[in-house]
Order: sequence, then structure tokens, then C-alpha cells
Amino acid sequence: MNARKRRRLAFVLALVAGGAGAAALSIAALKDNVLYFYGPSEVYAKHVPSGVAFRVGGLVEAQSIRKGPGPLVRFKVGDGRSTVAVRYEGDLPALFREGQGVVAIGKLDGTGTFEASQVLAKHDEKYMPPEVVDALKREGRWQETSGRQ
Repeated sequence: MNARKRRRLAFVLALVAGGAGAAALSIAALKDNVLYFYGPSEVYAKHVPSGVAFRVGGLVEAQSIRKGPGPLVRFKVGDGRSTVAVRYEGDLPALFREGQGVVAIGKLDGTGTFEASQVLAKHDEKYMPPEVVDALKREGRWQETSGRQ
């Protein structure tokens, strides 16, 4: 192998190593910013560890909303098979109520309660977040007459 081929090989190897390094850094940066979505059944089936941020969505269970002192609210989000207890401290959306689709962002605490940092509710009578619709369809609870735009 002559000097010219060695330089060309070294250049290609350096280029491949640099590309692999850049890809690894990009993946590491994205991993910190991605929030996975789970339905209540998936939270327990996938054994999501406490302290890991994710989104949970489903329907607010009937008679589960409990208002505590100050802005503290506890409620349950269900998909027909499982429910997740949610604790949220803050102002709830105006459209938040029992039977409505919600998505909560946060993480599980050590007791299995979802500590929400944000709660999102649907914006009109026909819309439901696509992630909630997909979770309800997987559990067999989605009715097409509910409407999805």
C-alpha cells in the first residue's frame, strides 16, 4: 500500500469516526428531550420506573376528582382496563372534567402515583388527543361515534 492509499484510508476512517461521534451525540441529546406516551395499562405492563418523565393519557375516571388544599388536585386516568392515580398541583384547564380525554406530563413517584407537572384537556366537543384515541383503541374502548377530527 503506497502513501497515497494510506492517506485516503486514514481520511475515510476519520470521516466515519467523526460521523459516528456526531450521530451518538445527537441521539444522546434527543433521548433527554423525548417524552414517551403511555396509556394507563401500558404504564404497568411496561414497568415504567419512577422518576422517568413521560406522558400518560386516557379518560378522567368518574367520581375520581378530589380537590385538596390550595391548588392540589388528585384524579384517576383510565383506559378501561387500568387506571393511574394522578396528583397535580396547579390550575386545571377549563375543559377538564370527568369522562373527558386528558394527557398529563410528569413522572411516577415511589408509590406509583403519577406526579403531573402539566395537564392538557381536549379543546372542544369532538377533539381528543391522537395519543389518547390510539390508547383507547388498543384497549377496545374507542367508539367511532365519539368523533375524531
